[in-house]
Amino acid sequence: MPFKSKAQRRKFAELLVKGKITPEAYERWNQETGRAELPERVKAKRKRAPRAAKSKRKGKSPARRSR
Repeated sequence: MPFKSKAQRRKFAELLVKGKITPEAYERWNQETGRAELPERVKAKRKRAPRAAKSKRKGKSPARRSR
């Protein structure tokens, strides 16, 4: 799976230095990415806002008449 951003590539390089991933895994990701121009960061997908529930008014006041 290729890197999606420069930030992700830096994070994986950090994990490689700390020994949490193997050099082979890092190199595989790096090769799959190739020479692609990566964005600094990938924006998160916007979450769809939940629909507002219809509120039921308690103790409805009587309807007003216009004069």
